[in-house]
Order: sequence, then C-alpha cells, then structure tokens
Amino acid sequence: MNAPELEKILIELDLPLEFSNETIKVIDSDELRSKIFKLVEISTLESGARSGSAQYLVRTIALEMGIYPASIHEVYLARGRGEVPPTFTVPAINLRALSFNAARAVFRVALEMDAGAILFEIARSEIGYTDQRPAEYATNIFAAAIAEGYSGPVFIQGDHFQISSKRYASDPDDEVQAVKDLIEEAIDAGFYNIDIDTSTLVDIDKPTVSEQQTLNAELSAMFTKQIRSIEPEGIEISVGGEIGEVGGKNSTEAELRAYTESFEAELEKTSPGATGLSKISIQTGTSHGGVVLPDGSVAEVKVDFDTLKNLSQIARKDYGMAGAVQHGASTLPQEAFGKFLEAEACEVHLATNFQNIMYDHLPDELRSTIYAYLDENHSDERKPDQTDEQFHYKTRKRAIGPFKSNIWGLPKDKKDEICKAWEDQFRMLFTSLNIGDTRKYVDEFTSANKIRPSMENYLVPEVESEDTSDLAD
Repeated sequence: MNAPELEKILIELDLPLEFSNETIKVIDSDELRSKIFKLVEISTLESGARSGSAQYLVRTIALEMGIYPASIHEVYLARGRGEVPPTFTVPAINLRALSFNAARAVFRVALEMDAGAILFEIARSEIGYTDQRPAEYATNIFAAAIAEGYSGPVFIQGDHFQISSKRYASDPDDEVQAVKDLIEEAIDAGFYNIDIDTSTLVDIDKPTVSEQQTLNAELSAMFTKQIRSIEPEGIEISVGGEIGEVGGKNSTEAELRAYTESFEAELEKTSPGATGLSKISIQTGTSHGGVVLPDGSVAEVKVDFDTLKNLSQIARKDYGMAGAVQHGASTLPQEAFGKFLEAEACEVHLATNFQNIMYDHLPDELRSTIYAYLDENHSDERKPDQTDEQFHYKTRKRAIGPFKSNIWGLPKDKKDEICKAWEDQFRMLFTSLNIGDTRKYVDEFTSANKIRPSMENYLVPEVESEDTSDLAD
C-alpha cells in the first residue's frame, strides 16, 4: 500500500482530508462524519489494497479525531483493588452483521448515558462465518465512532480465541500457531483486549481438578506470554481466561482456583514478572445461541447466579481480577440482566439476540433466499429430529458472510428499522447493566496511548478462511 493509492480514494470519494507523510488532517469534521460510510463500504465489500487502504484511512482519521483503541485492563484491575465499584457489568457486544450501523447505535446510546465501559468483540468462529477479519471489524467500530461524534478510548476484544479440541488432537502445533497468528493479526488491527479460550482442552477424566485444568492453564499462560511480547509499547492488553466450556457443567470454586494458580505459576516460570489475567470466564448454565424449541422459539434459561456471585468475589478478592464473566446471555429475558449486577459479574457477552433482531426485520424475500441457501449448503448440520424452524435458527448465522453484500445493500428505511430496534435493545441492556455514567472510570484509569497504525499491517495477503464450525461464539 502506498500514498498514491490512498490519495486515489480520497479524490474518488471527495473526502475533506489532506494526507501527507502518513498523517491525516481533517478539513471539515461534519462533512467527514456524513461521508465516512463510503470508506466502510470499500472496507466491507472490496478486497486487496483498496480495502486495506480504506481500513488504514479510517483508523488514522479516528486517531486524528481523538478516537483510539484501548485496553480495559487498568479499569478491571482497579475494580479488583476496590477503586472501581462492582456496581455495573460491562457489556461485551458481538456484532455479526451491519456492524457499522449497529456500532453507531451503540455509540448513540453511550453518548446519551455517558457510558464508557463497553466492549465490542468478535470471536474466532464469527470471524469465519461473518467474513469479518479483525481489521474490517475494527474499521466498522472506529468509523461508527467517527460518524456519531464519539471520542476517547474504544475497547475492541477478541472473543473466544479458542483452540479446537479436534484439530489440537490431530496437529497441536498447527492449531496453536493458528491462534497465535490470529492474536497477532488482531493486535495489529487495534484489538487490545483478548479472551483466550483453551477450556476446550479441560480433561474431566483426569483424577483431580488440578490435573483437569493443567493443559488449559499452561496454554493460556503460553498465549499470554505471546501477547505480552508483542503488545504495543505503553499498552497492557486485557487478557481473559476461561475454566469451562459454555454449555457444559457449571463451574466450581475448585476449578477457578486450580486454573488460576496453575496459570500464574506457569506464566511466572516462562515469563517472570509478566502481567496475568484481568478476568475469568465461567459456566453458569447458559449456552451460546440458546436452546431452540421445535417452533423456533428459545427455551427459558436458568442461570446459577449464586455460582456467578461466589466466583466473581473469589476472582476479585483473592486474585485481584475484576471478577467473573458470563457468556451466552443475550437471549435471556429482560428481567434477568439486572441480576448480573447483584451477582457482581464484571462482564457479560451478548450476541445472538442482535442477530435475531436483524433476521426478524429482514425483507421476507431475502430471508427466504437465505433459508433456501442453508437448506442446500448446510443440510449436513441438520439433526434428524429438527424442525425447519430449529434448523434455520441454529444455522442462519452461517449465511451472514455469504450474504454480506445483500445485507449491506438493504434499503435505507429497512436499515433504519433494524437500527432502531437495536438501539432500543442497547438502551435496555445498558440501563439494566448500570453502565450509565461509567465514562468517568474509563477516563480515570485508561491509558491514553494513541498508537499510530502502520501502513504495512494493512498491506497483507488475504487470510484463507478456516472451518470454525466446532468453535464457540
């Protein structure tokens, strides 16, 4: 990528910018906010140097306008020290489709509520089936902040950077390298929060809890060492660990202690003095995407809030972390979200219901076309006793990548309808999770290290897609 390529895009899109010596000067902020979607469109729908150029431009413009990727690590450690109260739960929001538009809705509500403790995230599995590499995903978030006039730190997270137990069993070195490569790609794109998930390798057939968690802890420490070795100067990336697969049995105090203490011992042995975890993900009864009934509705889920509270307090008081993290929660009933505050959960991951809202508002013709695609291309995932409603609900996430251009090209009034529904949902969630007026904690504890992006990071060969069907969201 070179300056002439960037200048071509600036001229083509008639953006109010001046570009020289890898720096950007914004000539007219209001006009730029109204046109930033044009760069998002190139990032989303094109490839190669043009897509990379648009992504680099958005990140550089964001920096010029006071928007920068940041780590929530210090906020979380302050919570562990008692300097930030455990009276709110940070929403970690997975945006699978129309991510630019959805993020705009998030920032609108955040500005309205003076909320700063918000994570945008995408899982290894989602990167695959939504066709959003880290640089593209981050571009959507930065551009949305620009469009809405948001400034300050933005937290982008790699969710479930997970080891496939199947691939690890056949070729452990190759599978570990795949996650290492993804970590590096994500950090280059501005993901300064990484959730490592090697809980897939917990072996419950081992005789003791400590032995069951050993491989999980050792690999988590290895990935943490890698993160510390490549994180930008002045940035301490927030790293999360996980002790039990979501959808499995509920986590226990013994598992948390065994994993955390093994992790800390292994990290100290391999990387003396390195900073460890800021949080820990546990299982309390939910499952990703919810359990679907024959009519396509989602079954009511019972979360073990007592376990969540107990493990959150142990993580915070005994190990200095922010607390425990709840996964798979977006399909819970509205009244459940306030209970995360009572349980002192530090973070809750939300994804599927945002996807459901979009599908509920899609034009009937497009939805039918997508379902026909699923019938033809994903019939191998259909279980013998599944109804059409169950099958389509469970697999429709896999159509988001193949139909990305169709969804991006929806009429403005339809996009506005979807975004209004999302905005209402975000407002409800942020109120229930009590993140209003949390900007003060973000401003107090977040390091304002504005890392200038490297053009070279946006001039890389396209990464081949991988099979992520056995990975969690």
